[in-house]
Amino acid sequence: MAGDSSTKLEITKIEAQKRAGRYNVYVNGHYAFPVSEDVLIRYRLLKGTELTADMIKTLVSADDQSKAYELALNYLSYQQRTEKELSDYLVKKEVPETTVAPVMARLIDDKLLDDEHYAHSYVRTMKRTSDKGPSVIRRQLKQRGVKDELIDNALAEDYQPNEQLERLSELVKKLKRQYQKLTPKIQRQKVQQRLVEKGFSFDLVGQALAETSFEMDSETELALLSSQAEKLWRRYHAKPERERQVKIRQSLYRKGFSGDLISRWLEQKAEEES
Repeated sequence: MAGDSSTKLEITKIEAQKRAGRYNVYVNGHYAFPVSEDVLIRYRLLKGTELTADMIKTLVSADDQSKAYELALNYLSYQQRTEKELSDYLVKKEVPETTVAPVMARLIDDKLLDDEHYAHSYVRTMKRTSDKGPSVIRRQLKQRGVKDELIDNALAEDYQPNEQLERLSELVKKLKRQYQKLTPKIQRQKVQQRLVEKGFSFDLVGQALAETSFEMDSETELALLSSQAEKLWRRYHAKPERERQVKIRQSLYRKGFSGDLISRWLEQKAEEES
């Protein structure tokens, strides 16, 4: 209800809605606009309060902000959010940009939005509950809109190299068990690849691997080679003998077996076939 400058505007009734915390305001005996309890209290709206057209526009805008603020609080009640996540959420809920900005500013002032705190909390949680290293954590925080400087500080303070090495030591043992049926050379390559993919640096992964022995006794390695070589022998059985041996040798070498061990097996197999 706008009215002109010559019309006296007075609140004649304030009526509670069925929805808790919401009120209908009547001006000059007619319904004019709704407001939240927050706006009602903040602007001291009472029966008999005189308004201007500009003041009504201000109240309507304040109510829009109040509704968006409540929407934001509900979203934040489930877990911490970054500024980008909350802004994106409000936009998705079709809150106008002119309303989003002041709501964001208020949440930041109220310390309900704090990307610095979020970054530290996120790093500590990931360190404690996941097997992800710094580069993966960094990427995840950037996707959430956290600034590089805040990420750098959080990682430097909350996931220091000695802590990463402790985690790497645990992961190396776990991954080594997964690849125990592979040759030592391939075991090491696989473990290194997985750890780098998890976000740890080559340098720290190298330090962790340097403290780990990837060994296999000769009998076990020969048995492993024999099992895989027999399959290859059958696969390439139709090939000419020289080509078959080259293919078997190449395949076994890629699997990490030594040239000497491969030659011994091929010689023994050739004797059996002759």
